[in-house]
Amino acid sequence: MKNAEDLKKIVKEKYGEIALQSKEQNEASCCGATGCSTVDYAIFADNYSELEGYNADADLGLGCGVPTEFAQIKKGDTVVDLGSGAGNDCFVARALTGETGKVIGVDMTEAMIAKARVNADKLSFNNVEFRQGEIEDLPIAANRADVVISNCVLNLVPDKKKAFAETYRVLKPGGHFSISDVVLVGELPKGLVQASEMYAGCVSGAIQKEHYLQIIKKAGFENITVQKEKVVQVPDEILRDYLTEDGIKQFRESNTGIYSITVYGDKPAESNCCAPGSGCC
Repeated sequence: MKNAEDLKKIVKEKYGEIALQSKEQNEASCCGATGCSTVDYAIFADNYSELEGYNADADLGLGCGVPTEFAQIKKGDTVVDLGSGAGNDCFVARALTGETGKVIGVDMTEAMIAKARVNADKLSFNNVEFRQGEIEDLPIAANRADVVISNCVLNLVPDKKKAFAETYRVLKPGGHFSISDVVLVGELPKGLVQASEMYAGCVSGAIQKEHYLQIIKKAGFENITVQKEKVVQVPDEILRDYLTEDGIKQFRESNTGIYSITVYGDKPAESNCCAPGSGCC
């Protein structure tokens, strides 16, 4: 069992490599990981190409949803993107918040920050910035953001309680988040989770959906809503290593599996800066 620091090191190294790859390479190689079969497993990422603010250079094909779709971003808002990568969601958010708003992307991988800054410079944006840091210890002041977004990143964070406590801290009272992520529903067949991690790095660190939602609730958020949900289809060629044909059929017909969800939550309008019980104030 790897500890939190070992996991962070692995993720940082992996996404440092991903930052140097193209979108096509990432989509064809297990959510950015290497060593998969030739089957196209680009089943997590949603299509951004028709969205205002989309920039192809910033799209590495690593998301599992479109958090800005439900984020209710308004002109002039300050938006924080957790795990901002090459800046894809930040630039879409910037189109919504406009020139009077502010977008701050946070990523722990130096190569991603460098790539995102180059992309922002190409677009001549003066209200989008990228800061290197960890989601469990955000380099952002309390009560700063109107909206927090994230796309397929929090599942990779070892301490999700702390991650959501930090999300709560940086949001203004009355602010909210919209986060896309990967979760599990039910007990997957033995060995399948590990195999899925190999074919789709995004599954690494995924926890049960109900546990995920409970963490959010305990962080102090209200009006928690699953805005969108879709099952991630694990290819039969992987399932056959663990299940019979009848077993695959039963698995397909059950609600058990890997899901991509987009979740919303409000920080109460009357609130301290920190999550309940965090002791950070």
